[in-house]
Amino acid sequence: MKTPLIAALVVSLLLFRTSPAEDWPQFRGPGGQGHSAERGLPLRWSETENITWKVPVPGLGWSSPVIRGEQIWLTTATDDGRSLRAVRLDRATGRIDVDVEVFGREQPDKIHQKNSHASPTPIIDGDRVYVHFGPNGTACLAADGKILWKITLDYDPVHGAGGSPTLFEDMLLVSCDGAETQFVVALDKNTGQIRWKRDRNGGRHSYSTGLVIDVGGSPQFISTGGDKVAAYDPRSGNEIWHSTYDGFSLVPRPVFGHGLVFVATGYNTSELHAIRADGRGDVTATHVAWTLTQSAPYNPSPLLVGDELYIVSDSGIATCLDARTGKQHWRQRLGGGFSASPLFADGRIYFLNETGEATVIEPGTDYKELAKNKLDGRTLASLAASGRAIFLRTDSHLYRIGVP
Repeated sequence: MKTPLIAALVVSLLLFRTSPAEDWPQFRGPGGQGHSAERGLPLRWSETENITWKVPVPGLGWSSPVIRGEQIWLTTATDDGRSLRAVRLDRATGRIDVDVEVFGREQPDKIHQKNSHASPTPIIDGDRVYVHFGPNGTACLAADGKILWKITLDYDPVHGAGGSPTLFEDMLLVSCDGAETQFVVALDKNTGQIRWKRDRNGGRHSYSTGLVIDVGGSPQFISTGGDKVAAYDPRSGNEIWHSTYDGFSLVPRPVFGHGLVFVATGYNTSELHAIRADGRGDVTATHVAWTLTQSAPYNPSPLLVGDELYIVSDSGIATCLDARTGKQHWRQRLGGGFSASPLFADGRIYFLNETGEATVIEPGTDYKELAKNKLDGRTLASLAASGRAIFLRTDSHLYRIGVP
């Protein structure tokens, strides 16, 4: 091998090893759609293979880990849901540096058996962290755990809090869909004061996390709720368009691409709708490009990779569709029940079921399984990726999974 070629390979390897880690600042990553730019991630792992560290997390929470620099943040609930807490861990060691009670309650809410008292995922923005516990409170914390502001949003989510907030410019956008009251609200991220609030009463309860998209150079905040999905101007709160369906208790976060918003419609029979995002007013009859009525998810969010849309049903049936037309490429039973949303990273798709088993596949119009990996514990939180590592939360521990 020629010397210049050796030198070039050495430089490339050094750049790869020293390139800065991509942050994972919110639910489903930088763009909110389950994509990571990280490379060098592990394909295989177990309790004895490719585990950098495994640390116990106090209490129980199904919020996903969020990461900025050397900080990892989670929310959790201790004392059977009476103490709602924010926890900061060191990424290198997994050591808990901050463990602060944000809200305390004398009597915890009733929740669904698959929910927790700390399910919404935090958001990291610079040196601040935003945590949300549904009607029990929303707060902003400094990096050292000092609480900077708090606010309580009044609604009844029926089965406990689920949806995570979304950050846009200097506002925190939150969908609040309870049994009797449904609204979308924008909070000033510096003060917690309400900037705008839009009622959407008449629907049913829901738990979805919104998504900010760009349509022709203009932002839209896509928020799924009971019986309809709506697009709002995130600066004013004015509705741009909406599409109706028969569904409630929505959990999946929408995804966007090819001019289409992909929305799961929830219970009692979930469908997947692909809706063109360039409409105005009621677009139900004019802008639904295609609909999937079989094996649509109730909990896991869709994943768009290139021209293909990937979904996994709660019963473990994965489906690959042509994103533009809805044509099915393949369908495969993965095994187990699913709540976590899939991850696309390092050229692979990672599906995590509820009993610690991850199925890794190669994207494409033919099903190609690369690995199955098993860890201990119950796993309903979605994966995060940063710094050549995958972060996986169980009902008792947080794992950093990485190649040595």
